[in-house]
Amino acid sequence: MVSRTAKRMGWMLLAVLLLVGALAAIKFAQIRTMIANLPKPQPQVVSAMAAPMLEWQPQLAAVGSLVAVRGVDVAGEVAGLVRDVRFKSGQDVRAGDVLVQLVADADVAQQQVLQAAVDLAAKVLARDREQLAAQAVSQAQIDADEADLRAKRASLAQQTALVARKTIRAPFAGRLGITSVNPGQYLNPGDKIVTLQTLDPIHVGFTLPQKEFGRLALGQRVVLAGDAHPGERFVGRISAIAPRVDPATRNLQLEATVPNPERRLLPGMFVRVEIAIGEPQPRLTLPQTAITYNPYGSTVFVVEPGEPKKVKQVFVTTGATRGDQVAVTSGLTEGQQVVTSGQVKLKNGTEVKIDNSVQPANSPNPKPQEN
Repeated sequence: MVSRTAKRMGWMLLAVLLLVGALAAIKFAQIRTMIANLPKPQPQVVSAMAAPMLEWQPQLAAVGSLVAVRGVDVAGEVAGLVRDVRFKSGQDVRAGDVLVQLVADADVAQQQVLQAAVDLAAKVLARDREQLAAQAVSQAQIDADEADLRAKRASLAQQTALVARKTIRAPFAGRLGITSVNPGQYLNPGDKIVTLQTLDPIHVGFTLPQKEFGRLALGQRVVLAGDAHPGERFVGRISAIAPRVDPATRNLQLEATVPNPERRLLPGMFVRVEIAIGEPQPRLTLPQTAITYNPYGSTVFVVEPGEPKKVKQVFVTTGATRGDQVAVTSGLTEGQQVVTSGQVKLKNGTEVKIDNSVQPANSPNPKPQEN
C-alpha cells in the first residue's frame, strides 16, 4: 500500500516538473524572440572635422580704458555774471575760440582810467626831459617820472589781464561736452562750464604683469575691441611705457595711441587690448564647441577609423583662444577626426553618423550676426 502511494506521488512530481520545464522553455523562446525583434540602436548624428594645424600669432591680452590725449573741464579764473554763451553743446572748437563772455563793463572802465594815467605820465616824462635839457629840472625829477610811468603801466597791464580773464576761451582744439551754463548766471572762480576733449587721436591706458616687460617696446602694434562697436577692431601703437612697476600689484602701466578720425572712440570707454608678440606659430586648432569642459579635465570625442564609425573620449590640454577657436596643446594629433557638435548624446563606443551640413562657428574673428 505504501509502495503504491509513493510511486503515484513520484509520477505526479515528475509530471509537475515536466510541465514547469515546458512552460519555462516556452517563455525563454518568447523572450528571445522579443529581444531579436527589438529595434537596433541607430547611429547618433554628429558633425565632425579633421583637426587642422593653423598658424597662431602669440598675443598679450589686457583690459584698458580710453583717455583723451588732452581733456579738461573748462572753468573761469574770476567771478562774474555770464553775459553771453558762444557755443553749443557737442560743438567742435578751435584753440582760442571764445566760449563764454562775462560782464566786464566796470573792469573795462577801470582799464580806460589806468590807460589815461599812463598817457599822462608819459607826457610828463617827455616834458621834464625837455626841461632837463634846459637845466630847469634835476635828474631826480626825471627818475621819479620814469618810476611813476612804469608803475602806471604795470597797473594797466594788471587790469588788462583781469579784463581778458572775463573772456573764457578754449585752451585747445577739441569737442565740447554738454553745458548747463546760461546767460545771467553768476559763476564763481573754478565753477565748471563745459568739458573739452581732443578725440583724434585717443589714448588707451592698460596694465600688464611685470614678466611681460621684455616683450614690449615703443611703437608695438596694438588692436582694440570693445562692446560699443561689436566685431570692429581699431589699430594703434604703444606710445609710452611707465618707468616703474607698481609695487602693490607688480603690474606695468602702458599707454597706446590710436587714430580716431571718425570720433567713434570716446574717453572712458572700456576696451580689450591685444598685443602681437613674436612670430606666428603652428597650433592644433578646434572650434570651442568641440571641447567638453569638466572638473576633472577637458575632453573631446574622436571618431575611430573603420566601419561602423564609433567614438572614443580622450583627454586634451587646451591653450589660448581666439574668437570661436581654441588651441589644443596635447592629447590630439593633426588630422584626427573630432566631433564638433552633438557630444551630449555620446559615450565611449557609441556608433555615429557624420552630417556636416551644419557646422558650429569656427572663426578667429567672429562678427555679430545681427546689427
